[in-house]
Amino acid sequence: MPLSVAVSGASGYAGGEILRLLAAHPDVEIRTVTAHSNAGQPLVDHQPHLRSLRHLTLQPSTPEVLAGHDIVFLALPHGQSGQYTDALAETSLVIDAGADHRLTSSADWDAFYGGEFHEPWTYGVPELLIGDGAKQRGKLVGASRIAAPGCNASTVALSLAPGVAAGVIDASDIVSVLAVGPSGAGKSLKTNLLAAEILGSANPYAIGGTHRHIPEIRQALRGAGAAGDIRISFTPVLVPMSRGILATSTAPIADGVTDAQIREAWESAYADETFVQLLPEGSFPRTADVTGASTALMGLAIDRAAGRVVVVTAVDNLAKGTAGAAIQSMNIALGLAETTGLTVNGVAP
Repeated sequence: MPLSVAVSGASGYAGGEILRLLAAHPDVEIRTVTAHSNAGQPLVDHQPHLRSLRHLTLQPSTPEVLAGHDIVFLALPHGQSGQYTDALAETSLVIDAGADHRLTSSADWDAFYGGEFHEPWTYGVPELLIGDGAKQRGKLVGASRIAAPGCNASTVALSLAPGVAAGVIDASDIVSVLAVGPSGAGKSLKTNLLAAEILGSANPYAIGGTHRHIPEIRQALRGAGAAGDIRISFTPVLVPMSRGILATSTAPIADGVTDAQIREAWESAYADETFVQLLPEGSFPRTADVTGASTALMGLAIDRAAGRVVVVTAVDNLAKGTAGAAIQSMNIALGLAETTGLTVNGVAP
């Protein structure tokens, strides 16, 4: 018998992508979809591409509606998921696609988010190195509460964790510049996200160490074995594509490290991974290569003149960046094949 699923925030981008992927998952049944202001309306009025789910109506996002399912996905803005924690105590598996349960430091939460701090849940990035050659995947086995990652944060963390774990880069001088699509900001109407504002333009935002994913990146790299201060200059830039992240991350090469040792760090980290793939030397990804896929494609360059390693990573922010990571983590927690319901194939052109 398939496992029953409820998805909150189902009228938004993240909720819609979770539904799109779950619709093809053989082991679950999407039984309930919820929303706030859109409650009472047909799901397809807000997600017209989800034709197989056209029979569903958005219900109110209340604890009573969400309870009683085997699995609940919370796809809500930060600060809104924590209120359901106690109410869903009897639910076997809850996965939060928001930020409420990602950070382990209350000080970081206060500095970058504010409001009530909630306990951290198991972090949903299976491929992330966590020291001594282990990966986060092991912590997800049997987990009942999972915090899906921030899309920018997981992209940068996956880009640099192999170098940190192997000691071939210096984490005290990281620079990451990301081209990102506006869907990462959610579906709420914002003037700066209107087509008239972004078409034909590139727009930087959250500049100068203010982006909320920065503490999440530091937390992940610290877990990968970074010693001393982790300093990162992080600059996201909105570009006119609906989906996608192209993250260019650089860090100084550690003293005495050879080119072969550098590339080996990334090759050994991801050689056996399905959803994180290092491209051949000299090749670099495009965001178009991962559209609709649960894959992170990564290119590595060694800039000896600048003394830095350069990692370029492309992900679909809604797929691998959010919903794909959540469902991949769900599969691991439930003992299902990790790739169930997910694909490495993108959509082109």
